[in-house]
Amino acid sequence: MSNYKDPKENGHNKARTSPYPGSKVERSKVPNDKMDWLIEWEDYSPVGYTAPSVLAGPNWADPEIGTKNFAPKFNEKDGQVQRKSQNGLYKVENGRPRNPVGRTGIVGQGLLGRWGPNHAADPLITRWKRDSRGNKIVHAASGKNILQFIAIKRKDCGEWAIPGGMVDPGEKLSAALKREFSEEALNSLQKTEAEKEELEKQLNRLFSQDHFVVYKGYVDDPRNTDNAWMETEAVNYHDETGEAMDNLHLEAGDDAGKVKWIDISEKLKLYASHADFVRLVAEQRGAHWREDPGLPSRGGDQSIN
Repeated sequence: MSNYKDPKENGHNKARTSPYPGSKVERSKVPNDKMDWLIEWEDYSPVGYTAPSVLAGPNWADPEIGTKNFAPKFNEKDGQVQRKSQNGLYKVENGRPRNPVGRTGIVGQGLLGRWGPNHAADPLITRWKRDSRGNKIVHAASGKNILQFIAIKRKDCGEWAIPGGMVDPGEKLSAALKREFSEEALNSLQKTEAEKEELEKQLNRLFSQDHFVVYKGYVDDPRNTDNAWMETEAVNYHDETGEAMDNLHLEAGDDAGKVKWIDISEKLKLYASHADFVRLVAEQRGAHWREDPGLPSRGGDQSIN
């Protein structure tokens, strides 16, 4: 985790882009030197936006601040809803939590269900790329073995991503990681009860493989606002022999348009901070990442079809 450019220290960029996802709303422009809350900016006038899907009042979303009988307990576990941040205490001003990284040019909930931190789980499933005889494939330039991970193509923005999603209220992280992977990459919601039972056995095998926490904390996400933001815990489960995934058929489901194994390299262009997470896994596993380790990373120019 030490090499990840934590947006808490380096600022956020995707959280200041326009238009806001799923809308034509343009954020107020926030220059780099005005992003930090510690910098005085009397003329700051962020745009207010909460998506219609959130205002409709689904069970996964908080009501507006000031709504009768809605008194959220920020910075703590609020009933089944986890309002603690993985980055420590955040400020609450005028009843609204404040983005711990800085200004985003927009206030409200945007597309996010919770005021304050919105917790996600990102299961990063990897294996070694192998030839037809089962031998690991070495990258010609770096001389390191090529690592692959399971990626989905998001329906909402068309970008490739780790098959993760939101942690349900009261749900354990380990359960969320397994559930999100099975829904997004294996289309488990469309399986019969018998198929789900068999799938569960295979998933238990996969999720008992060697694993480590890649990152946990704030994510530079285009859905973030001044009052609501994404946090995640990304965990790498590595199938060293490739056998744990042998009987698991990849099938896009839920919010995924496509799903497939993708070779890991510095050229990957992925959703939010996912490319950073993938790089950390490659480094931890001693896998190929960059063709010439002496050159700075180009990053983000590989087209994935």
